[in-house]
Amino acid sequence: MPANLPTIPRQAADAARPLVLTAFRVVVGLLFACHGAASLFGVLGGAKGGGTVPLGQWPGWWAALIQLLGGALVLLGIGTRTAALLCSGSMAYAYFTVHQEHSLLPLQNGGEPSVMFCWAFLAIAVLGSGPYALDRLLVRRAAAEPVTEPATEPAPAGVQPGPTG
Repeated sequence: MPANLPTIPRQAADAARPLVLTAFRVVVGLLFACHGAASLFGVLGGAKGGGTVPLGQWPGWWAALIQLLGGALVLLGIGTRTAALLCSGSMAYAYFTVHQEHSLLPLQNGGEPSVMFCWAFLAIAVLGSGPYALDRLLVRRAAAEPVTEPATEPAPAGVQPGPTG
């Protein structure tokens, strides 16, 4: 940040960064998962205003599956960078194969959601999940558990242990 900013607003912004990143990840993941659920299960208005995408149909059903699972993983903060990169790529694919053929600009071709999701997920892939994600909780828990060595039985009397090489 520029040095001429007052220090209190800069400190407040720096302190809020982890919460804002977490909230951004959660909201983007939730909205994306809702798109997938709508297309796969016909909930929340269904696919394109009603109904579902036929099972296995390329690319719609697979895109909806990525939306549901990828959005849920990003929402929870599990495998966030990988899931976000996959989601970003799927939205870039959607934009260039579905929307751009109608017109160059997203405002003209209806591709704004694809573009916004693409860049939002790319930002999440680069920035990571933030400190409040299940990945971090699971890593902390695994690090806190003591590692126990397996019990070894003593060698019988008169038997020398062999080389360990």
